[in-house]
Amino acid sequence: MERISLRIAAIKESATLAVDAKAKSLQAAGEPVIGFGAGEPDFPTPPEIVAAAVAACSDPKFHRYSPTPGLPALREAIAAKTLRDSGIEVSPANILVTNGGKHAVYNTFQTLLNPGDEVLLPAPYWTTYPEAIELGGGVPVVIETTEATGFRVTIDQLEAARTPRTKVLLFVSPSNPSGAVYPRGEVEAIGRWAVEHGVWVVTDEIYEHLTFGSHEFTSLPAVVPEIMDRCVIVNGVAKTYAMTGWRVGWMIAPTDVIKAAGNLQSHSTSNVSNVAQVAALAAVSGDLSAVRMMRSAFARRGELMHTMLSKIPGVTCMEPQGAFYCFPGFQGVFGKTINGRVINNTLELCEILLDVAKVALVPGEAFGAPGYCRLSFALGDDDLVVGIQRIADLLGAVQ
Repeated sequence: MERISLRIAAIKESATLAVDAKAKSLQAAGEPVIGFGAGEPDFPTPPEIVAAAVAACSDPKFHRYSPTPGLPALREAIAAKTLRDSGIEVSPANILVTNGGKHAVYNTFQTLLNPGDEVLLPAPYWTTYPEAIELGGGVPVVIETTEATGFRVTIDQLEAARTPRTKVLLFVSPSNPSGAVYPRGEVEAIGRWAVEHGVWVVTDEIYEHLTFGSHEFTSLPAVVPEIMDRCVIVNGVAKTYAMTGWRVGWMIAPTDVIKAAGNLQSHSTSNVSNVAQVAALAAVSGDLSAVRMMRSAFARRGELMHTMLSKIPGVTCMEPQGAFYCFPGFQGVFGKTINGRVINNTLELCEILLDVAKVALVPGEAFGAPGYCRLSFALGDDDLVVGIQRIADLLGAVQ
């Protein structure tokens, strides 16, 4: 008899967290490692949000259990924020506050899926999605996209992948890891396709405020309101407000889904930390001035990283449109040798880059996109330049 359940033993470690942990471990040991793996802003949480949390710590009413779905004031504020930012009017009763965006994704698939239900999953995808789908008993149906298609899935691809078992489409824009942003027309077309075929849409809007240049965020249910009865919106404060460690996310869904997900959460985590909820309340109720500052910095860094990567022989790179990632292709260096080691794939390339150049990247295999790597530009400008130059110097030595 197995010591670990087969269900849990099948879970793969988060590649992004693993790379970040290894980079930090090497840094702690004195190695001059520059990490491009972390998917989190390098800015501190804005001080007014921290101040709200400090005050909450001293308020006895926050020392006790609170409603599993979330503090009423926070749910009301999330509803107001959703109308402001996404153009969607929702009731606080249709909101469940979760322990970060990952928890919202987990709750969603546990609530929606029965064994064998298929979820259309465009690749590259965030590493947690297939694990959460499979834990819910579902089957991820991966649909490949490439740099040539802007890392965006087409209606034809969706239709070709649809079967009688298809229940959900997972839609993400702006995208982690590709940085792709779908134009409004494509978002609407995908939403109308889902309505036509009775397919649920789970849309992850965590990077909604991080778009660059002429690219703009479009909320799918805002342009296709008919989907709302078969739609779950996942969001949180982590990326927008530099609050990854506070662990506050939420899901917005039809009443029956929220009730069922709330029942699940009542037996798993109960309420999210009250102090963190108060901090999130201050975040979503406040203005977006800190967000604009961060977005400006990310836009500058993204442009710089894209320019530097594009100059490396054998490397191709789409200019980032949103989030804070570049997702370059390294197929042009495959089959070549560095320090006597042949590069056959991006897994091996990332090992060599970490061992020799002391630079940590996440290989595309973790995102369902072999041949590419994810680099976060949520780090200081100096480290960014030094790290990319190390990659350029090492790849310049390939034979």
